[in-house]
This record gives sequence, C-alpha cells and structure tokens, in this order.
Amino acid sequence: MPKERRHHCNACKTTFSVTVRTIFHHTHLPLQKWLLAVSIVLNAKKGLSARQLARDLEVNKNTAWRMGMQIRKAMAEGEQRQLLQGIVEMDETYVGGKPRKGGDGEPHKRGRGTKKTPVVGMVERGGNVKAKVVQKDKLNAKSLSALVRQNVDVDNAVLITDEYKGYLGIKRFMDHRTINHQLWYVDGDIHTNGIESFWALLKRGIVGQYHKVSLRHLPSYLNEFSYRFNHRKTVDVFNRTIARAVGASA
Repeated sequence: MPKERRHHCNACKTTFSVTVRTIFHHTHLPLQKWLLAVSIVLNAKKGLSARQLARDLEVNKNTAWRMGMQIRKAMAEGEQRQLLQGIVEMDETYVGGKPRKGGDGEPHKRGRGTKKTPVVGMVERGGNVKAKVVQKDKLNAKSLSALVRQNVDVDNAVLITDEYKGYLGIKRFMDHRTINHQLWYVDGDIHTNGIESFWALLKRGIVGQYHKVSLRHLPSYLNEFSYRFNHRKTVDVFNRTIARAVGASA
C-alpha cells in the first residue's frame, strides 16, 4: 500500500501527486503549515525573515527559507500586462546592505554614485506599483523611455519624475512633468511622494527583516513587496494567492 494517494498517467506510465506544478511540490510538510505560512507572509507588511517564519511554523530555518521563496513565486506578477494610467510617479532607488565601518577604505557614496543595486519603480497614484532591478548602465534616456512604454499607457497618463537627465527624453512621447527636489518636494499635484513611500517600505523590510538580499534573489523580494502593495485593498487576497500557488487563474 502506498503511503500517499497518487495519480497514474497512462501516457508516460508514471505516478504523480496532486501537488505537481504547484509551489507545494516535493514538500514533506502538511498543507496546513503551508497555508499558515502564506497567511503569515501576506500579513507581514514589512516582510518576514526566514528565522521568524521558522519559529512561527516550528520548522528549521532552511525549510522556512525555501517556503518563503516558493510563496514569492506565487506573488510574481510578471504576466500582468495592465498598463499604469492617470498620474504615474517614477523614481529609482538603490538597494543593498549598510556598508561596514572601515570597509575597503573608500568613502561610501550616496545616491546615484553608490555601488548598490539600482531599482526603478513606477506607481499609479492610488493604484498599483511596478518595480524592476536594472543595471547601472541602463539608467539612461533610451532604456528608461523603453521601460515607460512597457509599463505606462502613454496616451492616458501623466508621468512625474525628478529632474534626473535619464528622464529627459520621455516628454517626446507623453505628458511628462518634473519636480526639482533641490527647491521643493511638492508643487501642487507634482510630487513623487507615492513611489518614495513604497521605497521606504521596501528598504525597511530589507534592512530591518532580511538585513541583506543577494542580487540573484532581489527580484523575488521586489515581487513580494509589490504584490502586497498592489493587493492592500483586496479582501480575498489569501484565496487569490492560493489560486496562484496551485496554478489556477485568480
């Protein structure tokens, strides 16, 4: 007698579990713990470390880390092609751990001179956010303009940025307004407070909870924070996330 109920494929003559092609595949944990983990991660506004998740679920740290990464796969919204409309704020930030004192002996620069990883984000005022890791050599007018075209409905949106030169070419194909942060941060409706608030939430989570995130896994963590932000007003976010986790439409 098999220890678990398995299905049989007559075509390839193999058996398989109902968890195939879901984030729960190859797990030895009861699904109740997985459902609890999904609920905990969704409710952690600033993220949740693997050690804390391990304590909550009473599993070891490595198991909790894998569960967290699998849940982040269900949060990926790369297939979401809905373009941002209305007033859209755009900005870039730099993500990385705090430099150690002493370090390599070189002064640690801030802003665009830093060695940290650049992330570009756009947020529809009162709506969704999109964030993406980019290479430093892609922070130019050509690449940033292409990124806007991919994510913003240029015919039905007004883009607001700071006066970074990489944004200068955008006004050629859409309504683009800028705010000079050396003079003021708000000029009526012209400001980037929305995207900067999202950056603050992201950095508090990475520095305060995860402490350090590798470049390899940074896109997954961006998915996590963007997903929670975009579904902050969704009542059935748990059910939607579980549907995504098992490959169903949601």
